[in-house]
Amino acid sequence: MLTSQWQGLLFLASSPTTGLPLGMSLLSSYEGLRQEIRRLAQENEELRQLVQLIQENQELKLVLRSRGSLGFYSSSFLAEVTTNPRLCRRKTIKFKDAERGLPGLPAEEPLLDSMGSPEGRFHFAIDRGGTFTDVFAQCPGGHVRVLKLLSEDPANYADAPTEGIRRILEQEGGVLLPRDRPLDTSRIASIRMGTTVATNALLERRGERVALLVTRGFRDLLHIGTQARPDLFDLAVPMPEVLYEEVLEVEERVVLYRGEPGAGSPVKGRTGDLLEIQQPVDLGALRGKLEALLSRGIRSLAVVLMHSYTWAQHEQQVGALAWELGFTHVSLSSEAMPMVRIVPRGHTACADAYLTPTIQRYVQGFSRGFQGQLKDVQVLFMRSDGGLAPMDAFSGSRAVLSGPAGGVVGYSATTYQLEGGQPVIGFDMGGTSTDVSRYAGEFEHVFEASTAGVTLQAPQLDINTVAAGGGSRLFFRSGLFVVGPESAGAHPGPACYRKGGPVTVTDANLVLGRLLPASFPCIFGPGEDQPLSPEASREALEAVASEVNSFLTNGPYPASPLSLEEVAMGFVRVANEAMCRPIRALTQARGHDPSAHVLACFGGAGGQHACAIARALGMDTVHIHRHSGLLSALGLALADVVHEAQEPCSLTYTPESFVQLDQRLSSLEKQCVDALRAQGFPRSQISTESFLHLRYQGTDCALMVSAHQHPATAHSPRAGDFGAAFVERYMREFGFIIPERPVVVDDVRVRGTGRSGLRLEDTLKGQTGPPRVDKVTQCYFEGGYQETPVYLLGELGYGHQLQGPCLIIDSNSTILVEPGCQAEVTETGDIRISVGAEAPSVAGTKLDPIQLSVFSHRFMSIAEQMGRILQRTAISTNIKERLDFSCALFGPDGGLVSNAPHIPVHLGAMQETVQFQIQHLGADLHPGDVLLSNHPSAGGSHLPDLTVITPVFWPGQPRPVFYVASRGHHADIGGITPGSMPPHSTTLQEEGAVFLSFKLVQGGVFQEEAVTEALRAPGKISGCSGTRNLHDNLSDLRAQVAANQKGIQLVGELIGQYGLDVVQAYMGHIQANAELAVRDMLRAFGASRRAQGLPLEVSAEDHMDDGSPIRLHVQIDLSQGSAVFDFSGSGSEVFGNLNAPRAITLSALIYCLRCLVGRDIPLNQGCLAPVRVIIPKGSILDPSPEAAVVGGNVLTSQRVVDVILGAFGACSASQGCMNNVTLGNARMGYYETVAGGAGAGPGWHGRSGVHSHMTNTRITDPEILESRYPVILRRFELRPGSGGRGRFRGGDGVVRELVFREEALLSVLTERRAFQPYGLHGGEPGARGLNLLIRKHGRTVNLGGKTSVTVYPGDTFCLHTPGGGGYGDPEDPAPPPGSPPLFPAFPERGSVYEYRRAQEAV
Repeated sequence: MLTSQWQGLLFLASSPTTGLPLGMSLLSSYEGLRQEIRRLAQENEELRQLVQLIQENQELKLVLRSRGSLGFYSSSFLAEVTTNPRLCRRKTIKFKDAERGLPGLPAEEPLLDSMGSPEGRFHFAIDRGGTFTDVFAQCPGGHVRVLKLLSEDPANYADAPTEGIRRILEQEGGVLLPRDRPLDTSRIASIRMGTTVATNALLERRGERVALLVTRGFRDLLHIGTQARPDLFDLAVPMPEVLYEEVLEVEERVVLYRGEPGAGSPVKGRTGDLLEIQQPVDLGALRGKLEALLSRGIRSLAVVLMHSYTWAQHEQQVGALAWELGFTHVSLSSEAMPMVRIVPRGHTACADAYLTPTIQRYVQGFSRGFQGQLKDVQVLFMRSDGGLAPMDAFSGSRAVLSGPAGGVVGYSATTYQLEGGQPVIGFDMGGTSTDVSRYAGEFEHVFEASTAGVTLQAPQLDINTVAAGGGSRLFFRSGLFVVGPESAGAHPGPACYRKGGPVTVTDANLVLGRLLPASFPCIFGPGEDQPLSPEASREALEAVASEVNSFLTNGPYPASPLSLEEVAMGFVRVANEAMCRPIRALTQARGHDPSAHVLACFGGAGGQHACAIARALGMDTVHIHRHSGLLSALGLALADVVHEAQEPCSLTYTPESFVQLDQRLSSLEKQCVDALRAQGFPRSQISTESFLHLRYQGTDCALMVSAHQHPATAHSPRAGDFGAAFVERYMREFGFIIPERPVVVDDVRVRGTGRSGLRLEDTLKGQTGPPRVDKVTQCYFEGGYQETPVYLLGELGYGHQLQGPCLIIDSNSTILVEPGCQAEVTETGDIRISVGAEAPSVAGTKLDPIQLSVFSHRFMSIAEQMGRILQRTAISTNIKERLDFSCALFGPDGGLVSNAPHIPVHLGAMQETVQFQIQHLGADLHPGDVLLSNHPSAGGSHLPDLTVITPVFWPGQPRPVFYVASRGHHADIGGITPGSMPPHSTTLQEEGAVFLSFKLVQGGVFQEEAVTEALRAPGKISGCSGTRNLHDNLSDLRAQVAANQKGIQLVGELIGQYGLDVVQAYMGHIQANAELAVRDMLRAFGASRRAQGLPLEVSAEDHMDDGSPIRLHVQIDLSQGSAVFDFSGSGSEVFGNLNAPRAITLSALIYCLRCLVGRDIPLNQGCLAPVRVIIPKGSILDPSPEAAVVGGNVLTSQRVVDVILGAFGACSASQGCMNNVTLGNARMGYYETVAGGAGAGPGWHGRSGVHSHMTNTRITDPEILESRYPVILRRFELRPGSGGRGRFRGGDGVVRELVFREEALLSVLTERRAFQPYGLHGGEPGARGLNLLIRKHGRTVNLGGKTSVTVYPGDTFCLHTPGGGGYGDPEDPAPPPGSPPLFPAFPERGSVYEYRRAQEAV
């Protein structure tokens, strides 16, 4: 029997015959097959005669197929076949004893079908990327062809994948295939494709026209979304526009059943929850509205109704009516993704309705390029979850990661296996961005992530995209090297593309000699016929280098100028550090060490950076697949077909529910198996894996858990011990478990897999001689140019070893092996690089802008990693899930160096806390001490924010050499109300436990008894309580100590690498850099005013609702780039709690300065260095130590921002309020802040329904709110007309109506109920807010801005939030809208990005 490695079309003859079609030449290397045929010929007389005939007759050729017969034909017949391939169908030869000669195989086969791969036909795997399309083809005979072509080239072809298939068929068959004719599919067995069609349509907003059908009262729900803004410091609040064009509100309502008097009979949802149908669907009223939509040309609908994840019947009724009326696509949210939380489910349904018709059109257009429209060809598309799906099941919401997913599958099926199961980090560096992922034996999925600003609820591989790629632009800003996030894109591309593009990372690599123009095709320039241009790269980079050297020679720290190569090398180092940060975050988020991984490098640009990235992360191995430039396409070839089934659930994971869970899992498993069998898979090729989506009750931190490594026990479901799997993973990711807490099942899911991928088993022959050096070039490394040999990958064989530095080049990528590294060629032809240890870094204390940029990333990375430890080890919801914390690094003087995340109200405030402790304790600071503080006069913001500070000592240094600190919001620390945020507090003691300077750890011992006593102390005051959750307080304080310990370890490593004097010097340099950026901004502002003949003094005034003024006078010093901010004249300390500690005003000032600078700068104490701040003692902005401050933190801070931005004329006032709403009784407590309108500015309308300035808190999803708390959310929509009129109008506030289902205490703490948000330059003010209570029997009461009131079942709280002010005269015509900007052009994505977004949404 012939083995599969001999599959193929082979011509066995004594010598080749001329005139053979292209690709049909003698494959003499298959010597083993020749011998096997000779052996078989000895057993089969007819075969022996045929072989003899061939040897004697030069004109006859033998065709062998592993699963077929033998046939022969003459070269004259071959010529005939070239013009008419179908002739072969009639030319077959029969052998009487073929079964004996080729056991198990039929005795007759069509000749041309005997083309080698298992069916003698082609298998194509195609990755259609944004710039290039990669084609991987397994051809008849088993050999592989790869091809790379431009994804868009309309002058030459209409569709890149079709063109790739055409070219390979033409090359292999030797037959010209005209582009204007459909391709013959008889030689194509399968086509697998990953495509960016969906992603591009989403980015460019080029999808189908869609209408949204949503429950009445929620017409603007998807516009408001989570109410958080994506960029804290962009005053224009750019956000993606919604995907739908129109909204229809559906008269229907389902709520969870609570058995109130008068409620009807409950119905059971598919989660098992009891529901009350308060209003059936009014289909009659809906019919006319749908017909009107059709008349306006809208054919695609997204249907999103409240609680449809458990009660889908209403959506199904609406969908049936829409199909009946003639809509061509209807996406029901209950089918698109049946998970609780209406906002992400609604976005998913809209994306499905928006993208699926676009995908279907693409698929239909692709099919038309083939005869029979691919009817007899297996066509599969890669989905976001890493599985393949049939062409007709490929939908928009599952397609957005179709392209990148192939790369993850590719390295999981190759590198992970070849490296013996060592965990792998995937590093896919492309032209515009870099994708980072992880694989350790199973795919890591996320079930909610954002792409192009749209949050999708669907299984997706956790692929983290960062805006740093070969096309990332290079800038020098205020003394800092900056890479990205802006990109040159494919057009015009980098400067070296000869299309006038900007200088990029690719240009820097070209200048350094790490890319060789000769190895690239001539496809550049306007005519796309020229080579890469090193000259254009040098010219573009020289412009940046001149900025660098001008700064070095004329700046505040004069230094020697840098060479062009040193500048290029600096940018490459900064780019590498930018790409290391998400890798560290991705691994440490789940409790893994980056250095324990192999780096799997692929993508066109990754090979130039792999060694440096691995070295920086402590990895010792880089694995680069031989097809690394096309690994996504290879991954498609290796992937399996996947079918998933999922249902929502609301069971508790207890023995009583195990039978029900097994039944539901079995039902879903049957769905998956049936679907895969319908695609032709035998049961033996189908496997299934069951998952439960589990969380501890009362938390939101759900984990999708598989039990495949935890077999069933007597105390688990039959499907496996999910409980043990959950506890093990929870402990690994978070460092603790909550054994006394019940575990809830949110969803049940089964993933069915049909094994179908190709298996590549070819190996290279061993090599004895040394590899051939193609040429020797000069590459620049640290220290100068080095001679660098160049090798061609195709000429390397198994066993070849290459010492760095060297370049390895193939047609699709360039691999740089750096000095100190060694590459070897593996048995499968891949490159494995052993990474040498990093040489000790040599850096002086003198400012080096390259080192400054690297240290900037390193300092931020330290604060980020501290935050990861805190989030993992904390137990409270506030810190673990709401991420209401900050971690920071401080210099020896207590000055802030780096702070993460950027919670506005924490910016700069912790610095005041640390510096207070240094002054207060003096010499009473010793190794092993950890301090605790929250007092407003010691730099605190409000009492629930507890700051833990650790001084760090170094051998030989008598004083601390630096400090680390973490500030976390504790849910309760005592006081007069639960939550420690009372609306009517008048003294600080009423707000909870107070710590001025408390040693939480002394001599290395945690002072549990003393801190417990302090947390309970408020209970000794009349009307107050001590902490109501001591266990969480202590656990979170320990987590804060652990986070600080991580920061100490990381800075210690940095000192070990560079030396204490260098690290401390760069702490100072990074602060000086922030100072420089603020001075530049102040100079630019002053120069602009002087040019307009305006004074260098500006001022502004606004008021709190009680009439207290906030006054600011700013004096600009143009020569120094400095300013005095004088708040003299502001109101006195108030009797209530609107007093804002001095630290709050400084935080607001840093926030405003960063907004005014308008770009990323280090946020540290340097921001305030050019500024002198005058705040009168005893005022509302610097109250006495006993003053109540909780309202100052959440309300007065907003007014301070309004006043500062008003003085600079930056924008009109935003809503100026956080709209704090608290609801509670003996059984539950709930707190939320609510969005309003953002102020308009010069060139933009204010955003509606968004949080602004000093807060960015996400709001609880309506379905979660109603399921956990005794309320019904009746309305949550925009408040039309509440934004101020102007040339640019202010954003609208929102209307939010809560109907209460239990008696409770409602507290509101709000502002802008008396004074309106101002407009600027003729713009009108925004509308005031309004708080109404509508009693059950119709009485309406205005609650005022601040109150607490008892509410009863049936009462309604109606909150109207303020709008933003308008900008410019309303009578001036607004400029016509241009093309809407893409959002953003190259979006970040993945769990690391979502984590940071969540951190900044506090």
